[in-house]
Amino acid sequence: MSQSVSAPEELRVSPDRRMLVVVFPGGARDEFSAEFLRVLSPSAEVQGHAPEQRKTVGGKKDVTIANVLPIGHYAVRIVFSDGHDSGIYTWSYLAELGREKDQRWQGYLAELQAKGLKRER
Repeated sequence: MSQSVSAPEELRVSPDRRMLVVVFPGGARDEFSAEFLRVLSPSAEVQGHAPEQRKTVGGKKDVTIANVLPIGHYAVRIVFSDGHDSGIYTWSYLAELGREKDQRWQGYLAELQAKGLKRER
């Protein structure tokens, strides 16, 4: 069930390219690290085509945001310094990540540990 979310009023990449700031109408403001966005990419490469195909991606602590490209009026494609560029981040997905940021990050860290992976390359 996808809810309709208005386009952000602001999308800004930090000068060091390590953070994306998203400000939605009404004042909801989120800061996402490039690593967070990369490891939670909505792409089939990361998410698979079914929940059991989802991959845990390690070694992305130092990834940066190379570019943010608009996709229509509903999303952006984020190009990362490691070449990954197939994730389409809809406004709804970015809002969901903002609401669930802490839980998703803790879940990611737990998956890394359980699979013997590290954030560093």
